[in-house]
Amino acid sequence: MKNASDEELIARFRAGDKRAGEEVLVRYKNSVLSVARRFFLAGGDTEDLVQEGMCGLYSAMISFEGAGGFSAYAHACIKNRIFDAVKKSCTGKNSALNGSTPFNECEEGGGAQSFSPEELLLGSEAESEFFRKIKDVLSPLEYKAICMYIDGATMTEICAALNKTYKQTDNALVRAKHKLVGILTR
Repeated sequence: MKNASDEELIARFRAGDKRAGEEVLVRYKNSVLSVARRFFLAGGDTEDLVQEGMCGLYSAMISFEGAGGFSAYAHACIKNRIFDAVKKSCTGKNSALNGSTPFNECEEGGGAQSFSPEELLLGSEAESEFFRKIKDVLSPLEYKAICMYIDGATMTEICAALNKTYKQTDNALVRAKHKLVGILTR
């Protein structure tokens, strides 16, 4: 199963092989988590969006027609499902997701607010300054670990990339989170 392509697994899944479907779900779990982490839920949990994303992935597995690669199709379905959930929350149709805002809308000036070029420039300068502060405060290990975590990497992937044990990696992430809270509350 591990060596089979996504498309082969989808074909097996549609033929009734539940293990093939489970393998696809496991393969794409990090993609779902990565998309879900880009949103903030006021009064909610990232897990709510992860569940929506997993539903989007399952829909992709059922509706994929074989044109193009499954990976791009699955990513689009995951993203669309999460966006739809956030849209519904904004219109009050889904009380569990009310008040959610995608981080990228805040960062890029999307949504209801529009920003002038001066505000965008000041915002990008503030963002650059924030990342300089983070680099100054965090050790190189903590910085790499937190960046990979934010990008949706699993602990196993972070450990392998940093060539550290699970405990060393977890400790670096905990230290980084504590330091970041300190920066944000100043």
